[in-house]
Amino acid sequence: MTNPRRAIGIDIGGTKLAVAAVDASGAVSARTVIATEAELGFERAVGRMVEAIRQVLAQAGWSRSDLCGVGIGCTGPVSAERGTINNPYTLPTWIDCDIVSRLRDHFGKPVYLENDADAAALGECFAGSARGFRQVVMLTLGTGVGGGIVIDGRVYRGTRGEHPELGHLPIDPGGPACYCGANGCLESLASGTAIAGAGRAAGYSDSREVFAGAALGQSAAVAIVERARGALAVATWIILHTFMPQRIVLGGGVMDEHYDLFAPAVAARIARATMVPVGGTSVAKAGLSNDAGIVGAASLALAAGGR
Repeated sequence: MTNPRRAIGIDIGGTKLAVAAVDASGAVSARTVIATEAELGFERAVGRMVEAIRQVLAQAGWSRSDLCGVGIGCTGPVSAERGTINNPYTLPTWIDCDIVSRLRDHFGKPVYLENDADAAALGECFAGSARGFRQVVMLTLGTGVGGGIVIDGRVYRGTRGEHPELGHLPIDPGGPACYCGANGCLESLASGTAIAGAGRAAGYSDSREVFAGAALGQSAAVAIVERARGALAVATWIILHTFMPQRIVLGGGVMDEHYDLFAPAVAARIARATMVPVGGTSVAKAGLSNDAGIVGAASLALAAGGR
């Protein structure tokens, strides 16, 4: 009997939690999205996740025996090795929570945990715009800026297995202060939150108004967008010379809507790199959009189940 080649992928964010049934090709057969409601406690969240998984299995017409496992991508800090989430910053009350054991006990299947940015990068490598590339860096620009590095199909980890924080590359020492302790890091200049904050200071209500104003040539909005574009281009330069990736993938809400605005600045910066092989690095928009995290999470189980 062959191993089942279907998995559940879970993507846990600060406000929303997505659960999906994912097959061996990376296709999503069924999904549901619910509010995370982290402030109501981890135990309650586990119960809601279990119910969401059962709902998705029913929608897909799958049984528990069809699954090779469950994969979870979660906003960090997380410990993939210990299977725990320790993130009271964006998941209030979730302190050293063992989610892997809890779901494994419920479903009797292997459960895998990864940082959400790394899960998204794995998803793009598994079934998205980075498929077939050996060295991949993905930047996810949304509420914050996340980064994932995948080398030969494996997530790159730093000291003690920690996730590198590419969103906190220092771009402009004279820029706005960030909670990370630096000034002018990529996240404080180019995230959706940073663009919206700069926009409010200039009289815009949110980031959408900033981009709309920039399209109309309004000087304040143009300056905010150009600052974000420039920050991403500089970050790309740093990443390019540090990791020499074959592909850089740009995803997240900002890129979903404005990739064509940012990509030329990134490509122009890469073209100026004399220390990098000509044509050795390409840039692409994330191919899976909002599904990258759940597909990448499921791929953790699919890859292990296929061995």
